[in-house]
Amino acid sequence: MTTSVFVNLPVADLERSKAFYTALGADIVPEFTDENAACIKWDENVFFMILKTEYFATFTDKPVLSPDAGAQVITAISRASKEEVERTRELVLANGGGENKEPQDYGFMTQVSMTDPDGHILEFMWMDPVAIEKGPEAFMAEQPHDAEHPEANDRFTDAEEEGWPAR
Repeated sequence: MTTSVFVNLPVADLERSKAFYTALGADIVPEFTDENAACIKWDENVFFMILKTEYFATFTDKPVLSPDAGAQVITAISRASKEEVERTRELVLANGGGENKEPQDYGFMTQVSMTDPDGHILEFMWMDPVAIEKGPEAFMAEQPHDAEHPEANDRFTDAEEEGWPAR
């Protein structure tokens, strides 16, 4: 059996959230969608279950916190290219989402940190295939260095200082 990932998110307005996620290119799985929840399919193995907050609360004895109260989870989703990351950023902003942090370009990886209409943090990222295969340090070591602007050579250190890869 293949492993699948299901991220469960409480939402204030189910219809607004369905419209938001489908505008980003995800599909709704009708067999697992009703008046309380919708199954959002990103690909064959990654799904979001968006649940009305009251319904979400039936799955836990803990209080359900508003994303405005703080961050608990950052869900990162890969994109096929740097251009696709930027296109997704534009779609998020055009469909009721927001920007959590400024876009980042580490040389080996590009990412945008966004929020959905409820404030859940979503990151969309692309990583160079060579960096995936060899690791970011090896990738950056293979890149030409700019002797005139040495600060431009230190993107990996900047990424480490910001907590990448161990978040």
